[in-house]
Amino acid sequence: MPTSRSYRDSCGIARALDVVGERWALLIVRELLLTPQRFSELRHALPHVSSNVLADRLRELENNGVIRHGPAEADDPKAYQLTEWGRKLEPVVRGLAGWGIDAPQPPEPTSLSAGSVLIFLEEAARPDPTAPPTVCRLDLGGRVWTVRLAEGRVQVRAGETTTADASLRAEPKTLGTLLADPSALETACADGSIAVVGDLSAIRRLLHAVTRPAQPNSP
Repeated sequence: MPTSRSYRDSCGIARALDVVGERWALLIVRELLLTPQRFSELRHALPHVSSNVLADRLRELENNGVIRHGPAEADDPKAYQLTEWGRKLEPVVRGLAGWGIDAPQPPEPTSLSAGSVLIFLEEAARPDPTAPPTVCRLDLGGRVWTVRLAEGRVQVRAGETTTADASLRAEPKTLGTLLADPSALETACADGSIAVVGDLSAIRRLLHAVTRPAQPNSP
C-alpha cells in the first residue's frame, strides 16, 4: 500500500526524497521522460517490480503532484505523464544516469528498458556536426521511436517517421550491447538478433556516435 514515511528533515534534499525516494519511484520518472505510458507499458519496462508495488508508487507520485493520469489533452487518456513539476526532475535523473554509468553492473538476470537506453544515447552520443542529418527508426521491444542525428546532437521522440534513412528492430538490451561495441553490428544482423532495413551505414553512424565504450546502465 502507499507509504507516508518522512525523514522529518527540513533540508530540500530530504524533502525531495520524501516525494521520490521510495523504491522504483525515480525509475518510473525515467520511463516517463520521453513519452507518456500506460500501466501495462510501465510494467513491461520495469519487469522486476510487482504490479501492486507499481500501482502504489504511481498513486504516491500522482498524489504528490509528480505525475498525472489521463489528462484530457493527451492522445491516450489512460497514460501516465509527468506534471510540469515532475518534469523538473529530468536533469536530476539524467545526472544520475551519467554518475551511475561507472557503478558495477547488477547480477543477472538484468533488464534494460527502451527509455533507459535512449536516454543514455541522448547523453553519450556526439555525432559529427558536419555530417548531413540522419534519421533512424528504432523498434525496441515493440515500441517505435524516431532518432535524429543532426548538428552534433541526437534527438529522440516516440512514434513513427516517414523519412527514415534506416530502420532497426531489436530488444533494448541488444541495442545497449551494440552501443558498447558497434563492431558487433554485422554479427547481430547475421544471427538475427537485430533486423535492419535501409541504409546500414546510418545505423552504423548512430552506434559510432557514442563517445565512450561503456555499457549503458539504467539510471
